[in-house]
Amino acid sequence: MRVVLLMLLAAVLSGCGYNSIQQKDEAVKAGWSEVLNEYKRRADLIPNLVNTVKGYAQQEKDVLIKVTEARAKVSQINVNADDAASLQQFQQAQGELSGALSRLMVVVENYPNLKSDQSFLALQTQLEGSENRITVARGRYIKTVQDYNTFIRQFPNNLTAMLFGHKQKPNFSVENEREIQDAPTVDFGAPQPQGG
Repeated sequence: MRVVLLMLLAAVLSGCGYNSIQQKDEAVKAGWSEVLNEYKRRADLIPNLVNTVKGYAQQEKDVLIKVTEARAKVSQINVNADDAASLQQFQQAQGELSGALSRLMVVVENYPNLKSDQSFLALQTQLEGSENRITVARGRYIKTVQDYNTFIRQFPNNLTAMLFGHKQKPNFSVENEREIQDAPTVDFGAPQPQGG
């Protein structure tokens, strides 16, 4: 009778999902590490980029300061990927840095000599590569978190997750979610008179 009970208990425990929850939790942690690594790679490129631009565009001091300040703000955030508020703060700071870099690239258009500088071109290529890597890493992370969250909500895994304190993990969101849900208004205005 004991052997039958042990076999039944082993069968029940093997279907509880505990090991799978651990595996998926580790996959989320690894995915998050990849995201942080790619953001760090981008942040490490910024001082060289700013110094290169500074050599050509001294008068664009405000733009350069904004980029430097945004990078400093990003480096000061101690993000916890399991905390939605912390993740949102991290995402907002990264968005501000992306915006500052975009403004810097617009300013660069005014300096043909800078645009042809080999150091700048190499940095620009590396920065573009970093942006692509960030997008890929975030996409993988989003899928990994979705997989984890779905798994711990399914029965009987949800009971195991509840018993061991595993909660859903927050995920990246779109900053302007409300804005992008509304269809854009297109207005071509009044027709222009044809000259003849």
